Amino acid sequence: MEIIEKTTNSEHETVLYARDSKSGYRGFIAIHSTVLGPAVGGTRFWNYASEEEALTDVLRLSRGMTYKNALPGLPLGGGKAVIIADAKSLDRETIFRAHGRFVETLGGRFITAEDVGTSPADMAIVRKETSHVGGLLSGAGDPSPFTARGVFRAMQAAASYVWNGGDLSRVTVAIQGCGNVGYHLAKSLNAVGAKLIVSDVDPRKVLRVVDEFKAVGVAPDDILAVRADIFAPCALGGVINDQTIPRLAARIVAGACPRTAPCWQRIAKPHSAATCASAKNPAMPGVGTGSTNSGKTWLTARVNCAALPGLLSRSSQSSH
Repeated sequence: MEIIEKTTNSEHETVLYARDSKSGYRGFIAIHSTVLGPAVGGTRFWNYASEEEALTDVLRLSRGMTYKNALPGLPLGGGKAVIIADAKSLDRETIFRAHGRFVETLGGRFITAEDVGTSPADMAIVRKETSHVGGLLSGAGDPSPFTARGVFRAMQAAASYVWNGGDLSRVTVAIQGCGNVGYHLAKSLNAVGAKLIVSDVDPRKVLRVVDEFKAVGVAPDDILAVRADIFAPCALGGVINDQTIPRLAARIVAGACPRTAPCWQRIAKPHSAATCASAKNPAMPGVGTGSTNSGKTWLTARVNCAALPGLLSRSSQSSH
């Protein structure tokens, strides 16, 4: 296996690229920060269009993990891994054993687990090559039900603030992404009587949720603009941006994908209230509310995000 250290215009501590011609493995591991502890982050298995796209993703995701672990006060840093491959064409045993060897070269500075495109079974294969892996069936297992539960509770909190009650039985929720988290979220919402509109790039996943929970399936490009009370982004992340915000029809945005909550300033629209809740952190310390000068509203975790750089800096100084 050939491992190359990449130079990037970012604050990351270490960015590595590995390729193995024998197995066909190609992947990145990015360590954003180990100030608070070893870098922790999942392994994403995705058919990226290019290595540059994969690098951009791993840099973004690893940085997010630093803040997600720091927010609830965990003694962990932030990192991420991505595998560049078509899951349909490669042998998973071979690929994930190669990935385990890659993780092992970092000697515990990076600890991985499952993410999009991977499972506890895949992590069990990684475990054959390294001990620096979590999310195993013998341990915590699949984290998706817990993440979905966090999103569900965030929706209840947001609904309580916006509509003076956390009852979701009469709301319509548009779920983008019917993978592990999206499926379990749909299950919880269906159990309380919510109406569901769902989409996914994989028609089979949509069909499963439609059949089991009486959801309405729509095309991936249409989910943002459907008439719904709550929009739940549970796909790859970064979906809330300057291009998609004008299309949003929902009153509340509450989902599991990264980079949702920081966009509250741009989600809020004139003459309307907009609420943004995120449940992607490993722990959710509480819920707070606030308003802009124009009266627009948001809801987010009760943490001071602006203080995080100082927290990381002080921790770095005290560790030396």
